[in-house]
Parts: sequence; structure tokens; C-alpha cells
Amino acid sequence: MNILIINSGSSSIKYQLLEMPSAQVICTGMIERIGSTKSISTFKSKDYRIENISKITNHKEGIERITALLLDSEKGVLYSTEEVDAIGHRVVHGGSEFTETTLIDNEVKNKIKLFSPLAPLHNPANLVGIEMAEKIFNSAKQIAVFDTAFHGTVPVKAKKYAIPNEFYNEKGIQGYGFHGTSHKYVSEIATEYLEKQNAKLISIHLGNGCSITAIKDGKSIDHSMGFAPSNGLVMGTRSGDIDHAIIFYMVNTLGYSLDEVNELLNKKSGMLGLTGFNDLRDIESEASKGNTSCILALEMNAYRIKKYIGAYIAALNGLDAIIFTAGIGENSSLMRQLVCKDMDYFNIHLDDAKNDLRSSTIREVNSLDSKVKILVIPTNEELEIAKQVFNLLT
Repeated sequence: MNILIINSGSSSIKYQLLEMPSAQVICTGMIERIGSTKSISTFKSKDYRIENISKITNHKEGIERITALLLDSEKGVLYSTEEVDAIGHRVVHGGSEFTETTLIDNEVKNKIKLFSPLAPLHNPANLVGIEMAEKIFNSAKQIAVFDTAFHGTVPVKAKKYAIPNEFYNEKGIQGYGFHGTSHKYVSEIATEYLEKQNAKLISIHLGNGCSITAIKDGKSIDHSMGFAPSNGLVMGTRSGDIDHAIIFYMVNTLGYSLDEVNELLNKKSGMLGLTGFNDLRDIESEASKGNTSCILALEMNAYRIKKYIGAYIAALNGLDAIIFTAGIGENSSLMRQLVCKDMDYFNIHLDDAKNDLRSSTIREVNSLDSKVKILVIPTNEELEIAKQVFNLLT
């Protein structure tokens, strides 16, 4: 069974074509910096590697580009779209409606659209991917895998807000949690690596979107994002935690509309608002040149993560390992260094030499005297999605 995975982020699309159940990767690739005049398209198969820089305005154009790469007469891997049996779509927000992998129909699409105001950077892009895939790969089954599903185990005391009960009981307002596919995948890898089924883990997913999860006995027990994927850590364009009184001040005193505030907090804040850049590679480069705004933004980013680590060690009553994953978590030795600095009280000690090494497999970057393992685990949301799609269909 050939399964194509479409994993749409706020400004990127990762894709992977796998043969299941062998999990053999036929090809993989990514569209980065969607909306830029210098969007990066990559494609990799066993025979070819393609990288192209061009303008890709939106996710629709990104899906069209992916299709062209897959069907390329010289370097592609498909003769026809009918060779794809199923497409697995990462969908960020499933609310309380979707706690399992789901076959997509019109009702499912309508509900994904209904949740779009709660995940404005993601659900609309996820829906574009679904609708484009239905049109292009019209003989394939379309399957949704929801980011929120893994966090269904978070206890009520952690996910309920201190507002009148009817908002939780009748309106479904609660912390849902996100990046669940990634956190689930890397926590299972870590548990196997540590040979400890009841491991206490903190998984840190750092990309353009960022989140941190406390995991005990393989289950999510707390998570930094909440009702929508905008809370918690500092992100590429999202502010993360903010005093809600600031929103009222911006509207009532500064004259902003609610739509303008929503746009500002989701698309113009975070690292972009602090530095003018939303790509950490650019920010680290500028910081190395002495750009004080970029230096401060990196410090703020790391400080926010450290605060959550402290809170989650308390929630877990201990810690076996910290996991760094996703684009920044896996590739930024500087961010890992800033996060793990001055964590001696928790017996968290980074080995700088190990931290500077790069690898495509799981590795330890802690020193020998560190009681807490510091693991860098490349996430593979695409493989996790493919497994769930295959299990559903078989």
C-alpha cells in the first residue's frame, strides 16, 4: 500500500511517500518559507535529490509543486496519481470531536473548518491540503490524523481553566494540546532507548511552532499549548504566553480591533516581532554578528522553555530525560545550549562537544555526570501518521 503523507505547517509542507507496512520510504521532501519569494522546495528519492528556490505564494501552490515533483517524467517516483492508495493529512485542531484517526468526508471537513478560528495558522492550511489532494489524487482514501489526540490523557486538573464550569462542561473550552503526533513518536523512541516503560519525560518540540509536553508512563499529562496552538513557548510568529489584560488594553485604550490583535499575536509576534526574522537560522546568524535584538530574543526563548521544564519536573515528580526534537530542536546546538545552561540543581548537564555533533539518529548530548539524559531525537511525524493510516485501513 502506497501512502502519501501531507504535513502542513504554518509556513511549510513536509511530505513523504511510503510503502506500508514495510515503512519503506519511496521519497521525501519539504516546501519551506511558503509566502516568500525565496521558498525552498526539496525532493529526495533513492536516485535523485532536487532543491529549488522560487516563489510559492500559498499552500495551494505548495501542493501543486509537490505533485509536479512526484510526477516529474525524469526524476519523479509516480507514473500516475492512481498509484497512491491513501493520503494521511496532519490536522492540528480536532477539538473534542476527534480523538482518533478518521476517514475524511464532508462532515469531517466542515468540522475542521469549524475549528479553524482556534488554529488560524494551521487548520486552513490543513484543509487546503485535503481539498487539493481530493482533487489531484481522486482515487485515494483521505485520512486525517489529529495533533490534539495524544493529549486526550491530560487530566482535568491540568486542562481545565479557572473560569465558570459551564464553559468547560457545555462549551468545550479547555486545553487541548498540539504537536501530539510528534510528541507521541519521540516519546516512544525515548522510552525504548531508555528501556524504561514508566519513564518521566519532557518532550520539547521546537520549530516555527513550539511546544513542550510532560509525559509519564507514555501518556501526556501536561502541555504548554492550550485551547488553541498559540499559548506557551515563544514561536516563530506567535507570542506564546501573554497576560490577557494586554489584549483588552490594546483594544480599549490603543484602538486596535480584535481581528488586528489576533493577527498581531499569531502572525507578527514571537521571534518575528522581536527581531524582524521568523527563521531561527537568520536570527542565530544575526546574533553572531552582535545584533542585540536577536541575542535578547534567543535568551527570552530559552528562558521560557526553562520555566516550563521546572514546572514539569514538579508535575512529574522527577525526570529521566529531556527530548529535543523538530527543526530547531534537532539542528540548533545553540538553542539546546541556552536551554540547558545553569540547570545544575536538576542534575541536567550538557556536553558541549556532543551537542555540536550532528546526526540523523537518536543521540545523547548530556555529560557523563548528568543524572538526566538529554536526548536529540529526529521526529518522524510522517511515519507515525502512515502507521495510523495503515492501521485504520487494515
